[in-house]
Amino acid sequence: MSNDRLMRIHSAEFQAMAERVLRVTELTSRLNVLPFEDEAGKAELFEQILGNPLPARATIYPPFYTDHGLQLDLGERVFINQNCTFLDYAGIRLGDRVMVGPKATFITVGHPVDPEERRGWLSGAPIDVAENVWIGAGAMILPGVSIGRDAVVAAGAVVTDDVPAASLVTGSKATVHRRW
Repeated sequence: MSNDRLMRIHSAEFQAMAERVLRVTELTSRLNVLPFEDEAGKAELFEQILGNPLPARATIYPPFYTDHGLQLDLGERVFINQNCTFLDYAGIRLGDRVMVGPKATFITVGHPVDPEERRGWLSGAPIDVAENVWIGAGAMILPGVSIGRDAVVAAGAVVTDDVPAASLVTGSKATVHRRW
């Protein structure tokens, strides 16, 4: 994928990212202890976390977790249920009317598989979720995945490949591909 990212750990870019992660962790920890009815407080913190106000009629139920926030692009009428995590440094886009079930996780960053490179580099690729998609509870969406319009990702699914429009994907079976 042409949008893949590779970042050397201990670089200036990594240091800037690490500083943002610390700031957003502080902001989300404040968000996640606000009284649920404190709409003004939540709106202020979401604006600091995301770098923009929440889009029209978007709803996010805390607790909410993100590591960066500035690379999370939310469409209108997005609904994100409780206890979701968005590791968004490489970019996550949720199109209009996307619904995300509780405990769903979106991960755009990782490490190379090679043991020699693993501690020295971060890898990543953006996640793109088209309009009117439903992500079920506990689903995990991994780097570089695109999910087509009107698709459904079943609860507990681990999504490693693109999902066609208007389809249902299920499953979480791990498979050994090779050994070192």
